[in-house]
Amino acid sequence: MSYSHLGGDSRDSFPELEPFFQMIESFMGFFPNSLLTMSKNPDLVKAFQTLAGVVFSSKHLKPDLIQLIALASSLSSGCKYCQAHTSHGAGKAGVSEEKINEILKYQESNYFDDSEKAALDLAFASGFTPNQVEKKHFEELEKYFSKEAMIDIVSVISLFGWLNRWNDTFGTVLEDVPKEFVEQKLFPLGWNN
Repeated sequence: MSYSHLGGDSRDSFPELEPFFQMIESFMGFFPNSLLTMSKNPDLVKAFQTLAGVVFSSKHLKPDLIQLIALASSLSSGCKYCQAHTSHGAGKAGVSEEKINEILKYQESNYFDDSEKAALDLAFASGFTPNQVEKKHFEELEKYFSKEAMIDIVSVISLFGWLNRWNDTFGTVLEDVPKEFVEQKLFPLGWNN
């Protein structure tokens, strides 16, 4: 349910942003409703574009791991909108539906290797309020990741922390593409988060 009285604008309301919108749509496979509210502040949406572009183009993390970290952070915070987006994004990045479905049981799952488990431990711990990250999380990450990669992991978590708050606060309406991905690909596997 949308709580915001700021909605109602269409994509056509922001013709100056259309090149950016097309880029986002080609990357995600659909146009996210969250950008319509964000676009009411052109400086904000441009800053978001720059930050998201840097985070998603990490030289130290594979796209599938970026999406799994984003999903774990969104699951931890409880944002259903971002959970659907990041599940769909993980599928687009080559993560199997079975692996996505196992993310809440990642520690016991054979779908995740030890490096992924370390990254997900941090992502889940950091998504809670208050933050539950401890020194041991970074000690475990150091076994598998460079300092630069750890910065990128925290960058993904932080970007989605912002997006989780943005979309939960505004009650952003979920688009058909990620909604259908969850309903058609994950619900049959028992997805129930």
